[in-house]
Amino acid sequence: METNTSVRLRSWLWWLGAPYELAARVRLWCYERGWSRTQRLPRPVISVGNLTVGGTGKTPVVMHVVERLAAQGKRVAVLSRGYRRRSQARQLLVSDGQRVLVGPEEAGDEPYLIARRCPYAVVAVGADRYALGQWVLSRLPVDCFVLDDGFQHVQLHRDVNLLLVDAADLAGIQAALPIGRLREPLSAAARATAILITRVRNEQDADAVWRRLLQAGGSLPPPLLVGFPAEEFRRVGGEERRPLAAFHGRSAVIFSGIGNAESFHTLVAGLGVTVAETLAFPDHVHYTHVMVETIRAKAKACGADLLVTTEKDADKVAPFLGSHDVCWAIRLRTEILTGHARLEQLLRLAGC
Repeated sequence: METNTSVRLRSWLWWLGAPYELAARVRLWCYERGWSRTQRLPRPVISVGNLTVGGTGKTPVVMHVVERLAAQGKRVAVLSRGYRRRSQARQLLVSDGQRVLVGPEEAGDEPYLIARRCPYAVVAVGADRYALGQWVLSRLPVDCFVLDDGFQHVQLHRDVNLLLVDAADLAGIQAALPIGRLREPLSAAARATAILITRVRNEQDADAVWRRLLQAGGSLPPPLLVGFPAEEFRRVGGEERRPLAAFHGRSAVIFSGIGNAESFHTLVAGLGVTVAETLAFPDHVHYTHVMVETIRAKAKACGADLLVTTEKDADKVAPFLGSHDVCWAIRLRTEILTGHARLEQLLRLAGC
């Protein structure tokens, strides 16, 4: 039962969140009325984004979309903000579609991962995605753009607008920041061309968040259901691969700097690994020698014989590991459980 103090606190937080929600509504209203200008790139744009802060699986879905477009013979460029990148360049080319040009610290961890996993795609980072797209086109041949984390980037026209909602985060979509995780009102889901409910294992997983979306957004197209099953272990700092059953029953310290550390813990435990300790760092964390020493000390203290992290964290932590460190990253794949044909059709109809 909530105390009077907790009720008053929630009331104050609601008031704190009201200006944030109002600002989002006013901004969108200005674009809808044409008072703020929407710019259009001379190539089709497919946006992948969400309504909340934190992880919903944008990066795996971006990579899946890039793979599907490349399978159609298209030259794809990914445009990303490059959140928390160290480079101060206004525009930065992470990959030219033939080789990766910069590391994760300069590029940002997610653009770097996309570039490494999709070596045939151009990847570029910059805050102004319209200017970034024009900059890329002035240098490289591109058939279409994929906009990473672009749902709120309404100043850029998009031909397909994919909205991701995490099936495991019902609490996060109940209210705007700071009491919830919504960047804008849930009714904004009506802008989406398609809604992808992620981290789904079966259709029942999606029921609660789908009902909440329908309550807020009215008539919406049926959702696509998406899962991110583990594919294999990859040795951090090397090319060695191991099957998922390789560490069944082994004890591990797991660590990550992602938007949803709880989902990573669930994933690792589900593979039969005994999780001795979990270290959850802030999303997009920059690792240091001190942090890695802390991770090692935790493993020694609890007798864990390996370290496990995410693929997003792997290349950032690799420079701080020694040959004696036994550290593995889990590689995920994107699985479209329902709606695969509709997604393929959307990508074709985008004009790509």
